This record gives sequence, structure tokens and C-alpha cells, in this order.
Amino acid sequence: MNDQITILHVDDDEDIRAITELSLNLGPGFVLHQCASGPEALKMAPEINPDVFLLDMMMPEMNGEETWERLKNDVGMHDIPTIFMSARAEEEFAKHLVEIGAAGIITKPFDPMTLGQEIRDTLIARAKDHADDQTDSSDNVLKFGT
Repeated sequence: MNDQITILHVDDDEDIRAITELSLNLGPGFVLHQCASGPEALKMAPEINPDVFLLDMMMPEMNGEETWERLKNDVGMHDIPTIFMSARAEEEFAKHLVEIGAAGIITKPFDPMTLGQEIRDTLIARAKDHADDQTDSSDNVLKFGT
């Protein structure tokens, strides 16, 4: 994984954007781009080609899941890991997001002192899962062919 992680953070709450910016500036390694809505994200994403989307779930006009779908389908960024930030902490809600491909969920309010590490840990876990999946599918192909 790159030492620099380019993040597109989308949140309609100006205070959350400010806290996220301060939090990710506590340590090196993040290039942060922020916007306040899904439509803004659709315009900005192709210009910055982020390594990860950090999406608020509850936004007016277009929620986080809708924004994610549009980024994947309309903008063609389906391989970019997505981490959702949400005050909704119900297990079923989080399970649904992971089942449809989210890299992770960070519950609000989050700890500004650990946000950067949470993002890194989520991306490392996702990369490991994908490496394991590729190994498993290769093993399955080999077993099938023998």
C-alpha cells in the first residue's frame, strides 16, 4: 500500500469535515479532498482519483449508499474501497453495507485521535481479504482441474 493515501471525504456537516481534516492532519500520509454532497463527489472523484472514499451515510439529496452506487456505476470507480461514516450503529445496517462491498464502517462520533489508524487498518484488512480471495479462487481452479 502507498505511504500516501488520497481520500475523498463526503459529508454534508461542515463541523464533521473540519474535525476529519484536523484528525487526518495529526499524522503524515493522507491527502484529503472534501466535499459536502454526493453530486459534488461525482464531479470531484474523476479529477482526484482517490485511493479511498470516506462517505457519510445520511446526507440530503443523495445519501452515502446512493453516492457510492453512482461513483461505482456512473463514474466507473467500482474498485475504490469505500468506508462509510454513520451515526447508525445497528449491526444489521453495518452488515448490509459490508455485504454489498463496503470496506468498513466508522461509527460517529468517531475518535479524532484514531481516525487515521482506523482508515489504515480498514484498508489493510480489505487488501488482506482480497489477497486471500485470490488465493482461494486460484486454489479452487487448481483443485477443479486435477
